[in-house]
This record gives sequence, C-alpha cells and structure tokens, in this order.
Amino acid sequence: RHNWKYFDKMRCLRKRAAVSFLGILVVCLLFMNLYIEDSYVLEGDKQLIRETATHQLNPERYVHSFKDLSNFSGSINISYRYLAGTPLPRKRYLTIGLSSVKRKKGNYLLETIKSIFEQSSYEELKEIAVVVQLADFDSAWCEGMVQDISQKFAHHIIAGRLIVIHVPEDYYPVLDGLKRNYNDPEDRVKFRSKQNVDYAFLLNFCANLSEYYVMLEDDVRCSKNFLTAVKKVITSREGSYWVTLEFSKLGYIGKLYHSHDLPRLAHFLLMFYQEMPCDWLLIHFRGLLAQKEVIRFKPSLFQHMGYYSSYKGAENKLKDDDFEEESFDIPDNPPANLHTNMNVFENYEASKAYSSIDEYFWGKAPSTGDFYGIVFEKPIKISKIKVVTGTEDRQNDILHHGALEVGEKIVGSKKGRQCTTYLRLGEFKNGNFEITDVEHKVLFDINCMRILVTKSQKEWLIIRSISVWTSQTPNQ
Repeated sequence: RHNWKYFDKMRCLRKRAAVSFLGILVVCLLFMNLYIEDSYVLEGDKQLIRETATHQLNPERYVHSFKDLSNFSGSINISYRYLAGTPLPRKRYLTIGLSSVKRKKGNYLLETIKSIFEQSSYEELKEIAVVVQLADFDSAWCEGMVQDISQKFAHHIIAGRLIVIHVPEDYYPVLDGLKRNYNDPEDRVKFRSKQNVDYAFLLNFCANLSEYYVMLEDDVRCSKNFLTAVKKVITSREGSYWVTLEFSKLGYIGKLYHSHDLPRLAHFLLMFYQEMPCDWLLIHFRGLLAQKEVIRFKPSLFQHMGYYSSYKGAENKLKDDDFEEESFDIPDNPPANLHTNMNVFENYEASKAYSSIDEYFWGKAPSTGDFYGIVFEKPIKISKIKVVTGTEDRQNDILHHGALEVGEKIVGSKKGRQCTTYLRLGEFKNGNFEITDVEHKVLFDINCMRILVTKSQKEWLIIRSISVWTSQTPNQ
C-alpha cells in the first residue's frame, strides 16, 4: 500500500511537470511565431513594444531580439495617404525625408523644402526625391500645409521630385500613460515617443525609393550642391563598412543610411518608441550593426535654422559651427599610403589626418627632420593642397616650423615606398598651409607629398586635416 501511494504521487508530479513544460513550450512558440511569421506587421510591433515596456534599453540585453529583427526586411503594413504627388516612376540616388508637425511658434517647413531645391543643380534634381510626412493629427493644419506646398512647389510635384504623405492616427500605438524615463514630464514623453513612430513610418515609406536615404528635420538650411558632396563622400567610402554617415552634428539632421537598412531601422524605432529620443536610439542601432564609432564629415552640409522648437515652442538656438553654405569644394584625397617617423600618441595614427572624418593625427614633440609622408597609389596632378594643424582646445599643438613638399620617382617596396626627389612648395604659417594652382607650379605628376618639420619644438603636434584636390579624378 505504501508503494502504491508513492507511485501515485510520482505520476501526479510527472503530470504537473508535463503541463508546466507544455505551457513553457507554448509561450516559446508564440514568441518565435512573433518574429518569424510573414504577417509580422504593425500589430506585432505593438506587442513587442508592450513586452519591452518595463525595461530600460540595454543593447546587450536586446541583442538576441535585435538579431531576429535584423533578418527581417519586410515593410510595415500601413496605408499611407498621398496628400500631394504620386508614387515615383523610377528609383533615385537619394531620398530626403522630412517629418513635420504643427508648431506653437513659427513654421520652417516651406523654407526647408525651398532650400533643398534651390541649393541643388538641375542635374542633381534628377537624382533626388523629397518625401514630406505631415505627422500632425490636426486635419485642418495638414490641409493648409498641403495647399501651401502645392502652390509653392507645383513644378517639383509634377516632376515627381516631391511627395507629401500622411499616416492616419489609427495606425499609431498607445501614446498616453507611457513610462517616464529620465524623469521627463508626461507630455515630453508623449512628444518624443510619437516622434519615434513618425520617423519609423517615414522610413518605412522611403525604403524602396532610392539607393540612399538622408533624414532632415523640418527646420534646416542646406549647403550648395550638397548632393554632389554626399556622392563624393560615399564614393570615398567604397569598400568600407558603414551603417550611418553623418553630415551634421546636431540631432537627427543629415544622417545618411543605405536604403536597404530602412525597414529594420523602422521596426527598431517602433520596438523602443517610448524608451528614449530618436537620436539616442540611432546610436544604439548603428552600434548593434557593428559600427561603434561616429563617422561624421566636415564641413557640415546642413544647418539648423529654427528658432522655436516643435516641442511647446521653446527656444532652440542650436547651431552647427562646422556648417558651410558653400561646401561644394570638398577634397578628393585620392587613395594613398600614410606613414610617419614621429612618436604617435595612443591611437591617433597617421591615417586619421588624411580622412575627411572628424579625427586627427597626434604625435609627441617632433624634432628637426621628422616627417609625415603620403605616397599616392598612382601618380596624380594636384590643383590645391590645404593642411590644418592644432585644434580649438589645443591651439599650441601646431606645426610651428615646417614645410610642405611634393615628390616624384618612387623607389622601394610597397611597404617602404618613397620618392627620391622632392620639390618644396612653401612654409607653414601659424600652423597652416594652403596653396592653389599646383598643377601650374609643378611640372611632373606627383607620387608623394610630405610635411617636413624644419625646427624641433617642445609642443606636441596635431595634424587636424590634410586636404588634396586633384585636377583630374583618380578614375580618369
């Protein structure tokens, strides 16, 4: 009898364990289904949002979920309303996205659209599409804005360069009663959370319109021929991995993506829409896709011009001090091998001075005869050279005594190549060097260029940027 009770008890325990196991299995299958079903659309995103609502965003914690999401390239199932314009007949090179809402003070959207078109040449206009999302739920405001846009930019709408869209409020997730991260007031949380969803919907719409996508805010001024500058930078990065290229250091202005990354970025913003502002989320996004460092180019191509914020009309005087209205003259910096005999500080290696990215070379106190050398992959003709040393916060770490020389007749192996003959083009003044019309002053094709220290100095040396313009492109 005692044995029967024991076996009966064991059967009960096995039944309970089986039920628990089946329950866990069902939950796991539901979660797997959430990620792999073809019907993974907006409702799926809302469910993910609810599941993650009680946690802070931690990239390591969410890496597994993000990897599942990163394999998904489908669009979100949303019905967009075309307020102006029609679907594009062909793919463009670049789509420019803007999301705009009604402001309590000021409105800069029309000026932003005007700047995009006015600062582009006729040839550049053929390669761009501008998508404006009116993301306010006030239908009267939207109708008024559409009328203004249609009147001022009718030609661009007819030419298929400008589209105005709207997403009905029904497609938005819950925006009230969200958790208050960073002690933000409730209305601030609602504003930034809705902005994340606005951007997600805009990215989703633009995913198949072009090869590349750049996000602007609705209160931005553009530099002249910005598209040509962007193309030049993209070409210079050919063969290297990147997720985000930045053409402004402010907010969500001038951030460039491959269009094939837009669907998962849209899903990512929806997944964490209530966690933090969009520009913070974007840092996590590129980090999860293995771009750890910021890749920002100077001069900036876009400038914030709004005086009043779209949040409560608060004053917003942020300006990008690296912006240049005429930034068409971006250097070519043809492929080259870089080397120096100076004592390099930490990881501020020679290559960082020759890049258009916001970084620099830093060497310990150089001596007479020390040099920074550039050996071009093939002979070139140079039209202009500009070298800047020192930085704003280290204004004494300049080249106090130095010269710039160009050379010909390369000797040596690939690792140790150098020129046998050099011609001095001039001396550094106040740490800087600039020369134009080089092709008229140098009769040979240039193989090498070097910065030569002509007198020892106690101060360390920062070479902030080396810019080379060729009179013919390396591809010619």
